Amino acid sequence: MQKPTGIYELPIQEKYMISLKEAGSYFNIGIKKMRRMAELNEGGFALFNGNRWLICRPKFEEYLLKLMKNPSKAAEVLDEDD
Repeated sequence: MQKPTGIYELPIQEKYMISLKEAGSYFNIGIKKMRRMAELNEGGFALFNGNRWLICRPKFEEYLLKLMKNPSKAAEVLDEDD
């Protein structure tokens, strides 16, 4: 969709790289938890560009699917009591 200023805005599901805020909203994960996961970057899905983290949406989806296959690992990664 094109805004009046000439800037195109893509829906999140069509973007390749998304911000932490967009990722938190899209995947229903808190922004603080998304930041912690990006800093650990266990799945190789995060990129620090300038002064912000960007999440590679397809790689993060793959990472979450791997965690779903191994529930014990998912409990460790998604544990909120860090």
